[in-house]
Amino acid sequence: MLPRVAIIGRPNVGKSTLFNRLTGRRSALVDDRPGVTRDRREGEARLYDLVFQVVDTAGLEEAPPDSLAGRMRAQSELAVAEAAVVLFLVDARAGILPDDERFADWLRRLGKPTLLVANKCEGRAAEALTAEAYRLGLGDPVPLSAEHGLGLGDLHEALRRHLKPAEAAAPEAEAGPDAEPSGAAPETAAASQDSASQDSAEEETAEEETAEEETGPLQIAVIGRPNVGKSTLVNRLIGQERLLTGPEAGITRDAIALDWRYRGQAIRLVDTAGLRRRSKIKDGLERLAGADTRRALRFAQVALLMIDATQPLERQDLTIAEQVVEEGRGLVLAINKWDLIEDPARTLAEIRRRVEETLPRVKGVPLVTLSAATGKGVARLLPAIVALYEAWNRRIPTAQLNRFLEEAVARHPPPAPQGRRIRLKYMTQVKARPPTFALFANQAEALPESYLRYLENGLREAFGLAGPPLRLRLRSGRNPYAEGRR
Repeated sequence: MLPRVAIIGRPNVGKSTLFNRLTGRRSALVDDRPGVTRDRREGEARLYDLVFQVVDTAGLEEAPPDSLAGRMRAQSELAVAEAAVVLFLVDARAGILPDDERFADWLRRLGKPTLLVANKCEGRAAEALTAEAYRLGLGDPVPLSAEHGLGLGDLHEALRRHLKPAEAAAPEAEAGPDAEPSGAAPETAAASQDSASQDSAEEETAEEETAEEETGPLQIAVIGRPNVGKSTLVNRLIGQERLLTGPEAGITRDAIALDWRYRGQAIRLVDTAGLRRRSKIKDGLERLAGADTRRALRFAQVALLMIDATQPLERQDLTIAEQVVEEGRGLVLAINKWDLIEDPARTLAEIRRRVEETLPRVKGVPLVTLSAATGKGVARLLPAIVALYEAWNRRIPTAQLNRFLEEAVARHPPPAPQGRRIRLKYMTQVKARPPTFALFANQAEALPESYLRYLENGLREAFGLAGPPLRLRLRSGRNPYAEGRR
């Protein structure tokens, strides 16, 4: 494991800005208002020859333990307890405030290796702070400007007294939970062909082929409306209170990624901010949080859409589900707060009916009822996700697809517009993730949507593809079988 370096300090001293600077990307939300960061966020940092896991934390505030600010402080204290080194940030422009003195006294009592870092040291701000900083009892302040990248050399020299250079730490180094998601990785497999006719079809669909390779963990984005229990569920799955929870709506702002394992399967769970209708978003920070959620969805393989059982399948739930389908991600519906439902059978039947009517493109989508608060039903969630993920990755040999096509046409022939029968010539899978098929036909543009849905439903039933979105692309062209016989 990489050594951990926790960044702590009062609200709005630049902790998230320094986190982004050290990780090399703008992954933490930054705003002029204090208290933007609430959960701990982790990422791999590289500072010259030092490699370490850096932890961004909420601003330290004096508050009752049961308040939101108090729970945020508890999360920051956990980050300090797990850290090898603490970076205590102060604002050079504001000077040393009474809260800085109280928190410095707390850090001295802990005995944890601590570096006093004076942020926002542009111009002469550092000179004015130096004399004040000595009374904190944490040694010489390290002056820097996280926003402009100034003073990182001094920070490196200070950290080298506590951390090993990368050459020595390399054997234990591993990617942190916030390493840049690789998204849908390319696949290398293509089914072998017995006939020269397939070569012709593959030439016509070569531009759609994505030479993908399976890499990295299974990435699951936990999404949904605000206050449906996303963070509570993630805490339940990993078995610890890692994420901030509470009755307040909109607690989560950053998309927080956590590495985890389930029966030997590497998994990255990404807790996200709740998504509201765009017309209701007036605050720029909420807009940034929503953009972070949609980015997490783009890099996920499976989206776990949490729905409040007491207010099931509202318009926003369906809008989010449609976004998942448009992105081509696997979709699992988790119906939370099921312990509050008085008539489970009737409620479940109504939810299933609405899902079938409103989400026809993901027929057979897994639906799991559970209570994240009590843990009831949570054990059924991961098996459903893994099964969907396998279907989302599935590749079907071309020979089997064309036997299916022949049987499907025999059972229900295509229509004959203007007396001329549409002939379906050939089908092949051009990619997985999600399963995507090319269908060659004459008069392809005349094939009605109803017949395409018939073929999609047949594919799901014949090859166990219930749940993931399918893409069936029509192509007009020469008959590849005829080409092979010449």
